[in-house]
Amino acid sequence: MARIAGVDLNRAKRIEAALPYIYGIGPTSARRILAAAAVDPDTRVKELTEEEVARLRQVIEDGYKVEGALRAETAANVKRLIAVNSYRGLRHKKGLPAHGQRTKTNARTRKGPRKTVGRKRKKK
Repeated sequence: MARIAGVDLNRAKRIEAALPYIYGIGPTSARRILAAAAVDPDTRVKELTEEEVARLRQVIEDGYKVEGALRAETAANVKRLIAVNSYRGLRHKKGLPAHGQRTKTNARTRKGPRKTVGRKRKKK
């Protein structure tokens, strides 16, 4: 199993499909990385040589912020928004969508399961 940026990549997948398992690398970034490292995108992870893995590691290390560093930066950005009491920061603090989406309906991912409010007991 190839270990790049602290992530074990699935050995059966093509390297082009396996790289996006690393936080901070998407399909487009994966193609750019493979081109820079001169690795064939159709190569399976188990077929990579140590030299190719080392080149991939080097390209990612030099040009991309991934995994822990990226997560830390994102968390720091959100903390900063909350600290300066910006509108987006308040939305993050309340656990609501921060980019202008409607919340009367939808937004269940951010708001969580529905909570019934104001339901009264039936009279007997």
